[in-house]
Amino acid sequence: MANLVVHFEIHASEPQRLVDFYSQLLGWRFTQFGDTPYWVIDTGEGAIGNVAGQPGMGINGGLTQRQGPPPQQGAPINGCNIVVGVDDVDALFARGIELGATEALPPEDMEGVGRGAYLHDPDGNLFGLITPVMSDGTQAM
Repeated sequence: MANLVVHFEIHASEPQRLVDFYSQLLGWRFTQFGDTPYWVIDTGEGAIGNVAGQPGMGINGGLTQRQGPPPQQGAPINGCNIVVGVDDVDALFARGIELGATEALPPEDMEGVGRGAYLHDPDGNLFGLITPVMSDGTQAM
């Protein structure tokens, strides 16, 4: 291993609510791990673990029952958050709002990086969306 990030976890007060949210927003597939309150997340083709254990362009994760209160809106980040590479930040940002997310940082172009935005999922978890395509259609990198 070359110190690659190979898994992420999302904590959920109401797991089914977030299973539904991320399935509808990003097309992720969730499989409950036995009878435990833990769901394996398959983020799609090309993720590490989907190609005979070979590194890919993304990673898979898990969703688990939250063991305390959800994050407070406006509080500093206390842990890691995920950023998801997507084709259209603006469309998925709007769809996320329709599905119950709230705006953390609206879509914006970042010179040399691309176009990005952040949402709070319906349970208050912060996550980002990013594409290398700027709002004028040019590539940032």
